[in-house]
Amino acid sequence: MAVEVILPKVDMDMSTGRISSWLVEEGATVKKGDLLFEIETDKAAMEIDSPAAGIVRNITGKEGIDIPVGQVVAWIYEEGEAVADAPVSAPAEAAAEAPAKAEAPAPVEAAAPVAAAPAATAEASSGVRASPLARRLAKEAGLDLSAIAGSGPKGRIVKADVEAAGKDGGAKAAAPAEAASAAASAPQAMSDDQVLKLFEEGSYELVPHDSMRKTIARRLVEAKSTIPHFYLTLDCEIDALLALRKQLNDAAPKVKIGDGEKPAYKLSVNDMVIKAHAKALAMVPDANVSWTENAMVKHKNADVGVAVSIPGGLITPIVRRADEKTLSAISNEMKDLAARARSRKLKTEEFQGGNTAVSNLGMFGIKDFAAVINPPHATILAVGAGEQRAVVKDGEVKVATVMSVTLSTDHRAVDGALGAELLAAFKQVIENPMAMLV
Repeated sequence: MAVEVILPKVDMDMSTGRISSWLVEEGATVKKGDLLFEIETDKAAMEIDSPAAGIVRNITGKEGIDIPVGQVVAWIYEEGEAVADAPVSAPAEAAAEAPAKAEAPAPVEAAAPVAAAPAATAEASSGVRASPLARRLAKEAGLDLSAIAGSGPKGRIVKADVEAAGKDGGAKAAAPAEAASAAASAPQAMSDDQVLKLFEEGSYELVPHDSMRKTIARRLVEAKSTIPHFYLTLDCEIDALLALRKQLNDAAPKVKIGDGEKPAYKLSVNDMVIKAHAKALAMVPDANVSWTENAMVKHKNADVGVAVSIPGGLITPIVRRADEKTLSAISNEMKDLAARARSRKLKTEEFQGGNTAVSNLGMFGIKDFAAVINPPHATILAVGAGEQRAVVKDGEVKVATVMSVTLSTDHRAVDGALGAELLAAFKQVIENPMAMLV
């Protein structure tokens, strides 16, 4: 019996994905676990395994186009099994609105595809797996399907799930009046037509947004709309840090690479900033938190995300337990994460989560800036360029290398005084860098 191959959800924010390349052809024989295709999300490229052994048929997932999560992209048939026509995709909205006379039986994983199966394609293209009757009942009850846990095969939402959600009220959608009121009071962005009318026709070209840029835009709006940002800035003298960095790099042992040798590590200022920020969070544990509506999440370690620029946007791979790692370990890990981030080869767990983040634009000569917090983080440290400035010490003007840093905090979780304590701890570590070696 045939088994469906669906486009999986490999990223928390993923609603669509693109198949960058099929690794098998129509009619190929595969074993369970063999690689079928590679998908490109807004942040990474991932290889997808075959869910069963058999022959690949009805490859409907085209390369290079946005495909909704959960949509069937191919089928795996048993040897000698008759091949049915591939189901024709129908718009999700149309399928959801279609009347259902009775609860459709939940599809079994091994069920063969048939042409008259709009419910399956509808639930796949909408990203929520639900039977037609469950969709209709949810709509009539004003329930949000995405907030209902499905008990059917592969998490499919069935009639009983909708009825249970209606009793506890947890999946209640906003009432029309409330939704209309909220929409009316929310500030409205200019439409595409309104923007384009401001410019002379022919004086521009339109470059469509890719999925990464759309996700970045959505998350930035979400972050600035839902997180009350609070900013703190101070200057750090980094001459001692630069001297220690040179000393450590000069003392790095050599390792054999092919016919030659290279240093076992090469520390950057950013590596030392990551370590200093992690140690500061360990020194001020009340700032190492994440906000939820019901409780403060106090983290036991400092998992530091580091903003990495990649073509078309940025991604924030995470150095886990940075407070416990040596500078050389952080340095080598960051080089590996950054390289794989730029080639979109990061695993999902390598860029999701974390407690805080560091964004460094010093290499571009930026003196100071304020970064946007990346949920669920409560803080992000923006790092500017180190530059020689005149400073007053003991009544005398002297020259020192100074780096400006700005801490953005979620004021619900880290208020002004606590944020100032955290930034002061960071300054203490960065200006006394031997503390990073302890």
